[in-house]
Amino acid sequence: MSRRKLWTKVLQHALLLPFLVFALFPFYHMAMTSLKQDKEFYDRFAVPLWIKQGPTLDHYTKLIGETEFLTWTKNSLMVTVLATTISVVIGTVAAYALSRLRFRGVNSFGTGIFVTYLVPTSLLFLPLAQVINWIGLADSKWALVVTYPTFLVPFCTWLLMGYFRTVPKEVEECAMVDGATRVQALWRIVLPIAVPGLVCAALFAFTLSWNEFIYALTFTSSSDQITASVGVLSELIRGDIYFWGSLMAGAVLGSVPIVILYVLFLDYYVSGLTAGAVK
Repeated sequence: MSRRKLWTKVLQHALLLPFLVFALFPFYHMAMTSLKQDKEFYDRFAVPLWIKQGPTLDHYTKLIGETEFLTWTKNSLMVTVLATTISVVIGTVAAYALSRLRFRGVNSFGTGIFVTYLVPTSLLFLPLAQVINWIGLADSKWALVVTYPTFLVPFCTWLLMGYFRTVPKEVEECAMVDGATRVQALWRIVLPIAVPGLVCAALFAFTLSWNEFIYALTFTSSSDQITASVGVLSELIRGDIYFWGSLMAGAVLGSVPIVILYVLFLDYYVSGLTAGAVK
């Protein structure tokens, strides 16, 4: 590699450094705060972004031992996995129909799904609360499994529509000429090709449902039913007293599942996004 090309590559990576710092700074701040001792929070001469008086794991011990954080995390995982699975399955069928079939109003349906996704949850939780009370799921994590697909399905459908359009129609037509039904063509031909798009939709749906707060706060209140996002906030903020160490410990531990998923499926995620965007 010539010297000029080397310096060009170094410059390109250097230009990315501010964006990398901007993206990683919240995680660094959470980790540093969760490892500080309580007395350092009130020390006027302490360094905000560094541990001056020695690290401690007391906040993690308090979070796990003195609260029901493990129960909240289990509830979050159950709700998120079920809601994501349901939404991806329904979104896949809907996206395939809207991208492949031709019927009256297909374009309007696609636009309507996108507009539905744009409706903020702050406008929907009141009517949804009435529905949840009517079907008898109030103060239950199953209420979240029912309500989360209301914003996950439109998102998955909109995202997968763009990806399915990148799959050539000829491969399905060849399968149907050989005797396959449209459902068999979808299952055996299209879905294996669309794995990156499906993984991308699942990752986004998982992230949205894992971080969701308004519905979880509205529809659940018992300590054994709430999710981690609600439990950490409600138990570690009491009036004007903030348990910053344990709050940041909960934020760090709550970020771990998302980080693991994105690390494991990074290649699928990138290819799924770029394929839909290019199309």
